[in-house]
Amino acid sequence: MSIIQEFLRYNRQTILPEIGDEGQEKLKKAKVLVIGSGGLGCPILQYIVTAGVGYIGIIDFDTIEIHNLHRQILYTENEIGKEKAIVAKEVLSKLNPLIEVIAITEKLTIENASTIIAQYDVVVDGSDNFTTRYLVNDTCVTLQKPLIYGSILKFEGQVAVFNHNGSKNLRDLFPEIPDPKDVPNCNVNGVLGTLPGIIGTMMAHETLKLIMELPTLRNELVLFNTLNWGFTKLNF
Repeated sequence: MSIIQEFLRYNRQTILPEIGDEGQEKLKKAKVLVIGSGGLGCPILQYIVTAGVGYIGIIDFDTIEIHNLHRQILYTENEIGKEKAIVAKEVLSKLNPLIEVIAITEKLTIENASTIIAQYDVVVDGSDNFTTRYLVNDTCVTLQKPLIYGSILKFEGQVAVFNHNGSKNLRDLFPEIPDPKDVPNCNVNGVLGTLPGIIGTMMAHETLKLIMELPTLRNELVLFNTLNWGFTKLNF
């Protein structure tokens, strides 16, 4: 694409005085890793891709199943059984051919987390289990990488920004990994399909602001109940 086409694509955000050409250039140079391309990952990826984040990694070892489709809006029935990260890359590359998307179809583990995360400027955690969340958090702390955090259940979601410019991390809020038996999850308790769209978009919004050095959440946890529109921000 020509410079003119690039200008036209991003014009509605670059005309904001807080962003401008300088902010757009920061997005273009940024490298963002998204953990998971499921309910949260799909809207996160769509919005950071279309905003012009220049290099995006997707790590997800899962495959598409029919029960994903009510909330994981990058996929259709035609892709059932295929690897999420591969399909997501194909769809996202069509949404914005100006940026580069890579798919990592392996599980994030203690053995590979540091090697993978070290390649990126910002990490966005759209995973659905506490083992991965704490692994991602601890690796980001070790490598001094900022982390956008989110979680969802039923009608409620949480969003936070960890380890950014000296801010606190997940273990400052929840020091120990909870026992999985004591933690409700979407597989058992369910989730309304629009909820990950709402929370994922909020996570994408914080990611973009962080990259452009705009104000972001700092030592704050947003709790959002979408059933009765209860919005609470807790300091920690």
